[in-house]
Amino acid sequence: MTTQLVWFRNDLRLADHPALIAAAARGPVAALFVLDDETPAHWRIGAAQRWWLHHSLASLGAEIAARGGRLILRRGRAGPVVQALAAELSADVHTLVHHEPWALVQEDEAGNVSRHHGVTLAPPDSVRSGTGGRYRIFTPWWRKLQEQMPPPRPRGVPDLRWADAAGVASDDLAAWGLQPTSPDWSRGFADWQPGEAGGAARLTDFARRAARYDDTRNLPSVEGTSRLSPHLAVGEVSPNAAWHVIADAVGAAAAEPYLRELGWRDFGANIIDQFPDHGDAPGRDAFNRFPFRADPVGLRAWQRGATGYPIVDAGMRQLWATGWMHNRVRMITASFLVKHQLIDWRDGERWFWDTLVDSDYGSNSLGWQWVMGSGVDSSPFNRIFAPVGQSAKFAAADYIRRWVPELASLSDADIHAPWAAGVGLIRAGVRLGRDYPAPVVEHEAARARALAAWAGVKG
Repeated sequence: MTTQLVWFRNDLRLADHPALIAAAARGPVAALFVLDDETPAHWRIGAAQRWWLHHSLASLGAEIAARGGRLILRRGRAGPVVQALAAELSADVHTLVHHEPWALVQEDEAGNVSRHHGVTLAPPDSVRSGTGGRYRIFTPWWRKLQEQMPPPRPRGVPDLRWADAAGVASDDLAAWGLQPTSPDWSRGFADWQPGEAGGAARLTDFARRAARYDDTRNLPSVEGTSRLSPHLAVGEVSPNAAWHVIADAVGAAAAEPYLRELGWRDFGANIIDQFPDHGDAPGRDAFNRFPFRADPVGLRAWQRGATGYPIVDAGMRQLWATGWMHNRVRMITASFLVKHQLIDWRDGERWFWDTLVDSDYGSNSLGWQWVMGSGVDSSPFNRIFAPVGQSAKFAAADYIRRWVPELASLSDADIHAPWAAGVGLIRAGVRLGRDYPAPVVEHEAARARALAAWAGVKG
């Protein structure tokens, strides 16, 4: 029988994997992962996700080995590498369709490949209006998607017969250098468990908390979000599994706020499928004229969590320490960079791409352009988050104490705006400009500057 080569990418699981299921039904299976760093330089896998990838591949390789197979690792331009191995094994090739522009190039260059859906809840081009058009706005898109929902129930690992790949050359995972060396900035990543088993455990844990999701998801001091995003980003958990496990746990109605977030992830795939350069080019032409400021000092202060705004700094420090940031705080920190500091949204997008373990081209570009107001579906530019107000509204005091410990002695009332704390600052023994930075910009002045910049280009 003909060997069936399964080309793994951001779908590092054995369960509910349509390409693997189809391959297993047709013959003995060989498994391949290609590390392709020949994508556009600024969209190569970021440092934090490389850490995750190392551990996820180790987990997948161990699981395949336990079942009697072998995960072949190769490095290079993915399409030609896949073609060469397929020729060596006289194999048919199966893969899941991905929607990043470089992934589509890889698939085309790989030649005759059987492509299977399984990265999103539904293929992006299947969600169309009554006239056959594609959606650009989330709400009508979400209504239309639900006509196809729920998705198929997840399927288990198929019965696998492995092709003889003992003599096939394979790279040593450790030689890829995916993990940091010196300094080791990944020590704070220890709470993550990359791999399919880790994703399943995270999904089970969230199912126990999902009934409270809508009440707690905006509170950064509370464990209210799913933390499934990195497992979804590299495909250790299928979106179908996430949908059904949560809906079964709490009922479809109670699960809707989380299912809507799964939909937002799909919507990102829908947008980059229509606008492949959405990570580089604004979706609204006026923003090509926007007067961003060249401010490397301000950008560095933002990256380091040293802006003088505690909620912003807490988020940026959490990101650096753990490779993840609470979603509400992602919006606050992004808004601060582009509207308070008037720094190009692409600078922030690139920083997130490099430091997030859940980096996802569609979600990342969609989120940044939504905050900027430049996307095809976005918040108006004049929606400028007030960081102090957001911090107080979403009860972030304990979150700030954890990530900005130099302010830990301030009261809940004072910690959101220490420069206004007066005697509270003195009692806490905090000296602005020495123990904690003074604000890099004053809120009302920054807001006025941002609105003036927008007024100059929107006409």
